[in-house]
Amino acid sequence: MTYISIIVTAIFINNIVFSQFLGICPFLGVSKKTSSALGMGAAVTFVITLATVVTWLLQRFVLDPLELGYLQTIAFILVIAFLVQMLEIIMKKIAPSLYSALGVFLPLITTNCAVLGVAILVIQKGYTLMESVTYGVSTSLGFTLALWIFAGIREQLEIT
Repeated sequence: MTYISIIVTAIFINNIVFSQFLGICPFLGVSKKTSSALGMGAAVTFVITLATVVTWLLQRFVLDPLELGYLQTIAFILVIAFLVQMLEIIMKKIAPSLYSALGVFLPLITTNCAVLGVAILVIQKGYTLMESVTYGVSTSLGFTLALWIFAGIREQLEIT
């Protein structure tokens, strides 16, 4: 599969929110203002991209060689939890206003099924590392696009 087809498919055709219904909780909770929607989208993009890389490496170089595939889900959840904690600490120091705006939804990225779903999907699809990164970034951008569109609609509905 070419990188362009991965990008187009992940963002527009198989959007994780609209077609796979992953990540609905933060999608509904943070899509009230476009600014917080874009902030949440950036945070999810960061976590999904890093989680995709780390979980792909973990699967290929630890779980598969040691035949520990049955630990995949718990190992991936631990990686995601660590990355979200790291993001929370960094965001609290660098962007406290965005940290406050995201509120409880930032730690909930840990339980966002979109993050775990993307990590598992790249393994199931048999993507290479670069294809996995491309897919992770693209699905994140698709999530952000969906979040931003609905936030814009909700803002317009409040005005009228």
